[in-house]
Amino acid sequence: MSFDIAALLAERGGERYDLHARHLNHQLPRMLHTLGFDKTYVRAEGAYFYDEEGRDYLDLLAGFGVMGLGRNHPVVRKALHDVLDLDLADLTRFDCQPLPGLLAEKLLTYAPHLDRVFFSNSGTEAVETALKFARYATGKPRVLYCDQAFHGLTTGSLSVNGVDAFRDGFAPLLPDTAVPLGDLDALERELRAGDVAALVVEPIQGKGVHAPPPGYLRAARELLHKRGGLLVADEVQTGMGRTGDFFAYQHEEGAEPDLVCLAKALSGGYVPIGATLGRGWIFKKVYSSMDRVLVHSASFGTNAPAMAAGLATLHVLADQRLAENARHTGDLLRGKLAGLVDQYELLHDVRGRGLMIGIEFGKPASLKLRGRWTLLQAARKGLFAQLIVVPLLQRHRILTQVSGDRQEVIKLLPPLVIGETEVQRFLDAFTAVMDEAHAGGGLIWEFGRTLAKQAVSGR
Repeated sequence: MSFDIAALLAERGGERYDLHARHLNHQLPRMLHTLGFDKTYVRAEGAYFYDEEGRDYLDLLAGFGVMGLGRNHPVVRKALHDVLDLDLADLTRFDCQPLPGLLAEKLLTYAPHLDRVFFSNSGTEAVETALKFARYATGKPRVLYCDQAFHGLTTGSLSVNGVDAFRDGFAPLLPDTAVPLGDLDALERELRAGDVAALVVEPIQGKGVHAPPPGYLRAARELLHKRGGLLVADEVQTGMGRTGDFFAYQHEEGAEPDLVCLAKALSGGYVPIGATLGRGWIFKKVYSSMDRVLVHSASFGTNAPAMAAGLATLHVLADQRLAENARHTGDLLRGKLAGLVDQYELLHDVRGRGLMIGIEFGKPASLKLRGRWTLLQAARKGLFAQLIVVPLLQRHRILTQVSGDRQEVIKLLPPLVIGETEVQRFLDAFTAVMDEAHAGGGLIWEFGRTLAKQAVSGR
């Protein structure tokens, strides 16, 4: 019996938006049509998509960070072909295959203070693992998280999600508590209750691209340890070289977490994967006897394609020195953007580290622009940032994203393979869009009025 996936796509690929509208999340195609993001991409390579006419689109989103190596990296693709051709006895459940051990061994070289790894299928599962392990190992029920944090959308990780828009309607959640990012006094007040298992924190928050002040992670770890709690670093988006070091917490001396969550870019974008790295004593408490050998497991967690892809991805990261490239290229891009803050009154801040960059907009000083800004804010906060994202794609074929709901921040999260050519392409496009926005007229503000009306009518 034959099956031809290429033929199926050739026959029905044109139905992509209709299929989603009928059978999947019907709001996704609606949103894409509204923004003009309903493109038809037929191929991808490195930092670029290509449409049916062969036009290239620069990807500065990287699938929310999944495509750290760029798209369709040949080394990872070959590893997947090779492992499938081996016909391995995968997922027998009652043996120990070598690939998971080899990938764990390699990962732990980047975090030498940690000892063991649990493999799962996603970032939210990596966080769920950390929550369970922290609670069991400490014997304490409560986990702290930071305002505006994002750690996933399954029920446990949603309980430590600091964005109300994601939490609304899904209660009751686990009994966890938010603290302001960087506020050690607030952390210490919560710890006094004696029931805190852990603080889960992103070294740089994905929503808004906010980093805690220098020294926060180290000090938080010390406070937690004094009260019998653990520090959990969510590196799902910041890890794998994105910020210029393999892990973002490594920018701060003495900040070694007790548990580290990793996912997204670990498989080169090919296979779902998650990993929770931790101290040996934590794992030994959870798996304290043979009776508890399967007390926490994942059916597909150690599957051979994911393990092979992970090993190949780590090889590419080291071989192509992509963390170093993220540091160099990120410094270049961030520096060029920061130089525009004084030029554009709507541009208020540029921040981030490596190739994780936030561009924040704010209320302008001039009366003419202030009126338009106020109109958009009254309809819905975050609309102006969307007005920048839309023409970047529609006119300049550059894909970016608004950093979070009701935030006037664009986040750049490109593949780690970009260089000066891509930096200059984005700068040229961004200045062109900002020039039009500051001219006070044109299609940007017309589109803004349309979005404002839709926002008001949708309330």
